[in-house]
Amino acid sequence: MKQMQTRREFIGAGCAALAGAAATKSLAAVRPEPAFMWGVLLHFGVNIQCDLPVTQWGKYRITDRMAAKGLNTVVIDLEEALSYPSHPELAVKGTWGVERFRRKLEQLRAKGLEPIPKLNFSTTHDIWLKEYHKMVSTPQYYRVCADVIADVIDIFDRPRYFHIGFDEETHNHQRKHSISIVRQGELWWHDFLFIVREVEKRGVRAWCWSDKIWHAKDEFLNRMPKSVLQSNWYYGRNFDLNRPLKGNRQCNEPNAYIELEKAGFDQVPTPSNWSADDSVSSTVAFARQHISPQRLKGFLAAPWVKTLPQFEKLHEEQVDQMASAKLQM
Repeated sequence: MKQMQTRREFIGAGCAALAGAAATKSLAAVRPEPAFMWGVLLHFGVNIQCDLPVTQWGKYRITDRMAAKGLNTVVIDLEEALSYPSHPELAVKGTWGVERFRRKLEQLRAKGLEPIPKLNFSTTHDIWLKEYHKMVSTPQYYRVCADVIADVIDIFDRPRYFHIGFDEETHNHQRKHSISIVRQGELWWHDFLFIVREVEKRGVRAWCWSDKIWHAKDEFLNRMPKSVLQSNWYYGRNFDLNRPLKGNRQCNEPNAYIELEKAGFDQVPTPSNWSADDSVSSTVAFARQHISPQRLKGFLAAPWVKTLPQFEKLHEEQVDQMASAKLQM
């Protein structure tokens, strides 16, 4: 951007349009689209579970480390930290404007990282919707969801994927919320498929968390569209497929990878250093053995800490674990 500003100062305002066109052309030319994803989930916004101030995303350069270590994908959890042109009322103090965010996307692409947007539409993690969080499944809710999806796809210049979340929508996960909102049965599927259609009709592939399969295996396998990219997540190291089921589980996390593979779903397995430092290496080894190469689209590490300086070491460790696991492939 400094180069563009200098040019405008030099040749005058009359050439501003040409400079803008050149910048657009340059941006379009830098479009990393790796055949196999080695990615990390970074949190730009934080309002997915409670009312917190916006994160200071970008205060340290974890994406530099990702690029240097050979990773190629960054999934950006947006939430309240991006100003949505269609709904400026969703902004909070510190929210980034569109142009500032576009510049950040350009920088990421120039490093060889493909930025993928994420907005979580699970009622457990949609506090970023503010008052619309309490209007779930109403006409106004559907309009807002469709609007922000369109905004994000435009701002990201039609990304290949759009992560829509949809994890942990249970009463247990909302037991500490001031109000519990849980869609079940047909309503959950209606809203899920609505969000998927809003993404897909704009030429983008929807991507979701797969944990619903743990509690409703047959229903999930029968009704989940094959077009939706799946991220089952498991942060442990015990990949024993014969572990006894707990509670109302119909399959355990490792078994879910097997069930998704048998049903023909494309997958991006998701480990984390949240509870085990060898989660990444264990997941990569398991996936190589149990998921066919044509359906294994990559790996996504989810450290689940805010992108703030005090968590820099955890992010660096997660990146290094992914880089080390990449050598296994």
